Amino acid sequence: MFSLFQNLASLAFESQQVIFLRTMKMAAGGPGAEAEARLMVAEKLAAAEDATMALMSGKAVDHVVASYRRRVRANSRRLMKG
Repeated sequence: MFSLFQNLASLAFESQQVIFLRTMKMAAGGPGAEAEARLMVAEKLAAAEDATMALMSGKAVDHVVASYRRRVRANSRRLMKG
């Protein structure tokens, strides 16, 4: 249970960082902003589908949260590069 709480807290913190970075990119405008918006929507749909399938197949909630964290960290690294 502690692992789930720790993963959820980390996900909340890491997500805020990605939201900030995406907001800055979109505020800059241009083709990069449009591409980021499209990518964000596609990623959210894919993540929701993956989470649904994982839970329906009996995976633990912690597995789903860990999967979201991997995606969020990947976005954070990508957005930090520029």
